[in-house]
Amino acid sequence: MWDKLIHLIAERAEAVRAEYAVHPYIFLILLVVCAPFFYYSIYRLARAIAARKSDLIVRWSSVFLAATAIPYLYVLVFGRNMPWWVYLVVGLLLLQGIFSLVRKLRRQKNARG
Repeated sequence: MWDKLIHLIAERAEAVRAEYAVHPYIFLILLVVCAPFFYYSIYRLARAIAARKSDLIVRWSSVFLAATAIPYLYVLVFGRNMPWWVYLVVGLLLLQGIFSLVRKLRRQKNARG
């Protein structure tokens, strides 16, 4: 049973790599490597919000954005033959994150000066 499942996963991963030029194992590794940064940034962001420390809020928001975006940037940069909506969704998510970060930075700058 496990042999069939492992073989099925390997076949599907190879099919995805061949069709879209994105290696699923690299994507999975990026997700796993970014996960501790993702969860730690949420923890630190919550502490910074509770303490009302805007400089730390911006810093940990940036870490959160990076930890979230890196695996999907891999797909966006190296993916080929993807459906158009994949590029649209990834692009919109990245733009929303960047917009949110810039807005927070501007608020922090206005609050200081």
